[in-house]
Amino acid sequence: MRAVVQRADGASVEVAGETVGEFAGEGLCVLVGVTHGDTKEKAAQLARKLWTLRILQDEKSCSDIGAPLLVISQFTLYGDARKGRRPTWNAAAPGEVAEPLVDEVVAQLRALGAKVETGRFGARMRVALTNDGPFTVFLEV
Repeated sequence: MRAVVQRADGASVEVAGETVGEFAGEGLCVLVGVTHGDTKEKAAQLARKLWTLRILQDEKSCSDIGAPLLVISQFTLYGDARKGRRPTWNAAAPGEVAEPLVDEVVAQLRALGAKVETGRFGARMRVALTNDGPFTVFLEV
């Protein structure tokens, strides 16, 4: 699993003009990609990492201050554009594999006590955020 994590001062996601997930103030906007062979155990590992990652102000984590997360599925994190001009998506898991694992990341975060907002799997989404810093990290588990 891969995740691009952005420290944000507010974030939202819209589908067809409707806001389906958002938070105000300090939190994390997380794009999650799933590849073949990813498991529920990896989803749980990613959730624990996101919950305790010390990248908020004053080196705090979401678990330290109860900061929210906006989690959005992003199969393009497994795009490969090394050859040619058109990326391939061969490393991205198909929807029937990826969706339950992204849902598992969200469920694990919520079980840890996190307030989690989400996008809508497979939908064309418009993500907006104010990247605070800017601060962006790439995680792989």
